Amino acid sequence: MSDRVQVTVDAHDPRTLSSFWSAALGYVHVGTEDERDTRAVLEDPGGRGYRLSFRRVPEAEGTENRLSIAVHAAPGLTGDERMTALEAECKRLLALGATRVRRQDPASAIDAGHIVMTDLEGNEFRIE
Repeated sequence: MSDRVQVTVDAHDPRTLSSFWSAALGYVHVGTEDERDTRAVLEDPGGRGYRLSFRRVPEAEGTENRLSIAVHAAPGLTGDERMTALEAECKRLLALGATRVRRQDPASAIDAGHIVMTDLEGNEFRIE
C-alpha cells in the first residue's frame, strides 16, 4: 500500500473510535496521547495498509456512512470454512464493542458471503 493514502473518519469521539479500529485491524496510534480527543491517527505497523485519521466533528451521522471499511478475515477461503472464519472475526469484534447487523451467506461465485457490522459510532462495515 502507498503511504500517500490516508482515510479520514469523522467521529464524535476519536479516542474511542480509533482505539476500536486499532484493536480490530492491529494498527498502532501515532502522535501524542493528549491529541486523541480531537484527532487520532493510526498506521499499519507493517507499513502495508492505509493510514487512518479520526477527527472530531460536532454533527451527527446522517443517513450515509462516514467511512467504508472491509475487514478481510478469510482470504482464499470458501463455503463453510470461509463463514466459520468470518464468524470467529465477528465474535472478536463484538467483544471490542461492534454490533452485528446481518450475515449474508454465499449466494454465488461472485458473492462469497460476508457479515455486516457497525462500529462504536454506528458506521457500517463488512467482514469479508
